[in-house]
Amino acid sequence: MLDMKFAQGDWILVCDGARALILENIGDEKFPNLRTREAFEEQHGSTREQGSDAPGRVHQSFGSARSAVEQTDYKSQSEADFLGRLIAKLETEAPNIKRVHIVAPPKALGILRQAYGNGMKAILGAEVAKDFTGKPVHEIERLLTGGAPGTG
Repeated sequence: MLDMKFAQGDWILVCDGARALILENIGDEKFPNLRTREAFEEQHGSTREQGSDAPGRVHQSFGSARSAVEQTDYKSQSEADFLGRLIAKLETEAPNIKRVHIVAPPKALGILRQAYGNGMKAILGAEVAKDFTGKPVHEIERLLTGGAPGTG
């Protein structure tokens, strides 16, 4: 469990490559109360379902040898696009946000960091490399605040 503090009005983005929750602390720092502002979910088919052709082959510059070309990972691309759109949304909301904290698995956090613009960097609070997307809001609140008194 973590022991994070959230000021009133802070936003918390809890996401992975396919799901996201934007939460807002409507309580105060001592007694946080996270409420859902928005929820997003996308279905990303496997690369096999999204691709239309088999991986290519490359002929060597001499001789008759060939090499396989790695297939494009369409699922990872879809997830990265989804995360990029989340950050773009937060960038447009940045003037209305005091601070935003990010909770995402390490891989998603790396993708998110590449998408941060100046607006996002100005309001960025803590980054937590955890996957809490499958948990209900009250459980996310408990895990982030360390089960502090008054948390639900």
